[in-house]
Amino acid sequence: MGEIAEAYLGSTVKDVVIIVPTYFNVSQRGGTLDVSILTFEIGAINVKAIAGDTHLRGQDFDNTMVNHFVKEFSRKYKIDISGDPRALRRLNSACEKAKRILSSNTTTTIEIESLNQGIDFYSSISRAKFEELNKNHFDKCMEIVEKCIIDSGMDKSSIHDVVLVGGSTRIVKVQQMVSDFFGGEAFMQKHQCR
Repeated sequence: MGEIAEAYLGSTVKDVVIIVPTYFNVSQRGGTLDVSILTFEIGAINVKAIAGDTHLRGQDFDNTMVNHFVKEFSRKYKIDISGDPRALRRLNSACEKAKRILSSNTTTTIEIESLNQGIDFYSSISRAKFEELNKNHFDKCMEIVEKCIIDSGMDKSSIHDVVLVGGSTRIVKVQQMVSDFFGGEAFMQKHQCR
């Protein structure tokens, strides 16, 4: 693994934080938050610390948006769709798509024909609103990163590379918070962050 990382980066790799899902089954679809701190030494990879949360996953960001739009639908049309599994599935799919779009755009729209009782539902969400709705999830992500560093006995300044893996790592706020935690632009210019 160390050789692969060094070949990819074109430089020596000493310490790295790797965030990877460890549990793969149908219901989770690899959806967990895991942080590992490894050191690469000649011929050996040493795990310094591992921290994670099997209950924090990309679906949690989607669910927060779903709840937001359920409330909006209720405000607009005086109809509670929280007990309509079909409407919730369709709304969840639209929210998952919106989350992906917000990784590259600052706003997106939710458009679902005949969401409930023949009512077409159209709304928009900004990246800022998405980040506000999910603040507690973002904070939890960083708590886990901090815990892992503490458990490793290392100082965050000794981390040379950060590797982000998984769908939720495409979320701009996740990338920004990790970058800021490790020193922002200075870290990005001095080290590798992918």
